[in-house]
Amino acid sequence: MIKTETLSKKRSGPVLFSEYKQGEGVKKALELGRENILFELKSSGLKGRGGAGFPTATKWMLTAASNSDKKFIVCNADEGEPGTFKDRVLLLEYPELVFDGMIIAGYTIGAKNGILYLRGEYEYMLKSLEDYLELLRMDNLLGENIFAGKDFTFDITIRLGSGAYVCGEETALIESLEGYRGEPRNRPPYPVNTGFLGHPTVVNNVETLASVPHILIKGGDWFRTHGTDKSTGSKLFSISGDCKKPGVYELPWGTSINELLNLVEAKNTKAVQVGGASGICLPKSQFNRVLGYEDAATGGSIMIFNESRNMLKILKNFMEFFVEESCGQCTPCRIGNIKLLEGVEKIEKDDFTFSYINNLKELGRTMQAASKCGLGQSSPNSFISILDNFKDEIFGAKRKGEKNV
Repeated sequence: MIKTETLSKKRSGPVLFSEYKQGEGVKKALELGRENILFELKSSGLKGRGGAGFPTATKWMLTAASNSDKKFIVCNADEGEPGTFKDRVLLLEYPELVFDGMIIAGYTIGAKNGILYLRGEYEYMLKSLEDYLELLRMDNLLGENIFAGKDFTFDITIRLGSGAYVCGEETALIESLEGYRGEPRNRPPYPVNTGFLGHPTVVNNVETLASVPHILIKGGDWFRTHGTDKSTGSKLFSISGDCKKPGVYELPWGTSINELLNLVEAKNTKAVQVGGASGICLPKSQFNRVLGYEDAATGGSIMIFNESRNMLKILKNFMEFFVEESCGQCTPCRIGNIKLLEGVEKIEKDDFTFSYINNLKELGRTMQAASKCGLGQSSPNSFISILDNFKDEIFGAKRKGEKNV
């Protein structure tokens, strides 16, 4: 059996960073059978850890039920959200969890092929991951007749992205895998029945797949003992910014912002950006909010800003990012992000009216409803939340002379 003596063993956590022996989850899956695996996943309440929060069991059930001679498992390791680096930790320090999760998914839905779509900036990890896959093949954990006598064949290949943020969206990722420009597809049809090369495909985040072996070993009910009713289990948070102890932490869903700030020893905190550039920015008055799908949802990024930070400059940085990364396919995102950035620049020059700012907020809400994919639907979040939550700092004395924004 492969030995994984890595820095990961110095980490601790309730689920992902708890003890696990490589291959145990796969062995348990073959003992349980496909139907019981799906029952355990449904019982666990596991939702996608990339940010969308779609129930994992539902996605697997739909793909398993699709009638096709070929099916695919795709692990989305295109970790492009600013401030997110938890998938990198899993791939470097816990590859056994990620790849066992892919193997289990392949067995459950009836796929023989898995693809790890690796962020282009993570090319330095490619050789170590390829070497690990080769060791799995040597140990009969990948390839033909896995765990001899079980009549199960599955193998994994790795494909590199090219640095496009939009390829974190599952259909744009599939387009990229097929050799096309990374642009979101119209839905329906959905990847669960018409995905990679037109075949049923499950696309799961790295952290989602890494959770599966633990769920099968310890049970869905055990998983539910962590977190909240609507946000079960734990979550990996990539914490950066103005704090003494930045890094990747595994915490149960339901942890409050205040608890998180105390954990990383953050002082004089002005704002917390939850969910990366596409998330929401919370002021001190909202630090009692909890991290979870029912309140402050996040794919993992937590950015901490102290009292020395200029919130308008932060907002400008985010909007410049979205203008650069928009694929340009749909008008709300292509034009809308440019207009929001123009608004930020006008605020910088003190060349605006509050009527104009309110119109831009309305444009942001239109983008949230009308954009084709998650990029355009979430890019206005920072614009709206920062302008709403930091009015006094951003607009200053101008608010006293005009109707409040």
